[in-house]
Amino acid sequence: MTKENFILTVSCPDKRGIVASVSRYLFDMGCNILDSAQFGDIDNGRFFLRISFASDMEAHLPQLQEGFAPIADKFGMTAAIHDGAVKTRTLIMVSKFGHCLVDLLYRHRIGALPIDIPVIVSNHREFADIAAAHGIPFRYLPVGKDNRKAQETTLGEIIAEERIDLVVLARYMQILSPELCAAMPGRIINIHHSFLPSFKGARPYHQAYERGVKLIGATAHYVTGDLDEGPIIEQSVERATHAMSGDDLAALGRDIENKVLSRAVQWHAEHRILVNGRKTVVFT
Repeated sequence: MTKENFILTVSCPDKRGIVASVSRYLFDMGCNILDSAQFGDIDNGRFFLRISFASDMEAHLPQLQEGFAPIADKFGMTAAIHDGAVKTRTLIMVSKFGHCLVDLLYRHRIGALPIDIPVIVSNHREFADIAAAHGIPFRYLPVGKDNRKAQETTLGEIIAEERIDLVVLARYMQILSPELCAAMPGRIINIHHSFLPSFKGARPYHQAYERGVKLIGATAHYVTGDLDEGPIIEQSVERATHAMSGDDLAALGRDIENKVLSRAVQWHAEHRILVNGRKTVVFT
């Protein structure tokens, strides 16, 4: 009977013998591969691998990690083995647009996202009642030019205290410092209200309406110190027509943002995303 499920992710220089060595190790540890996906990037010579596997001999995570270390060293791997039963501890940040927050909370409630949400942080009070309705603590951290650094220090303390694995900017309309971004590489996801690169700044959908666009979309990406330039995780678009108003486009855009962000969060929590320089490899 299967005892525990695990997920192995690997990024390393591409060379012969990687898959054979990994498969042999899992076999020797009494593990059964359930799902495997791999990609070799011919442009930069890197290899990416995700394997979901089960232990039939009650091997535990520390034992598997320790035993795999020599293989990781041999191939120069950036590798991780995750316990499939452990949910990603996720902090959600929001400002005055709550559609992405509410969508994530609903998906979390019905078990569609393998995450735990120990806290919601906002620079406004609008969604404190939503957090309370879901039984999640709400932290109000107003941000202004005089307290930005202090509030981000408080945010860092919350991240540490709650042992946060992932920060999700669910239409959080403040810029995080390069220092915080550098401290959490590949662990902060933002939803951008356009199909990057596109209309930026205030009222993007109304800008799109004024230009008569035929496609609108949204982009989820990892956050880096370069504003809206982080590795893209997921994008989607919908067709727009001449008959749509700016408000119609905004409503359509909200739906796209919900879908794109929830996919990005789910794939991250399922360890399906590997960063490849300025890009990502996503095993869906």
